[in-house]
Amino acid sequence: MVQPEKPRSTLKTYLDILVTVRDEGRAKPTRILQRANLAYDRMDRHLQELVNKQLLEERQDGDSRYYVLTSKGLEFIENLRKTEAFVRGFGIAL
Repeated sequence: MVQPEKPRSTLKTYLDILVTVRDEGRAKPTRILQRANLAYDRMDRHLQELVNKQLLEERQDGDSRYYVLTSKGLEFIENLRKTEAFVRGFGIAL
């Protein structure tokens, strides 16, 4: 019997958003929404949390809003990837 997939954790959602912004260089909300596979209200709430934690920076270009990764955000991605690899070695998924 196939087990249903567990919902994504907040930590994994943060990682998906941060990696999207890193890969894009500067990402508009629509692009983040698509690549991180989030509903708009959840995405908006997570983006504000990541800005408040200084992992992302919100910028304006005319009428367009976009996000860029901070050095702290890059460090977060790197350390979380290491942690994921470590716990996976014990058969545990984040």
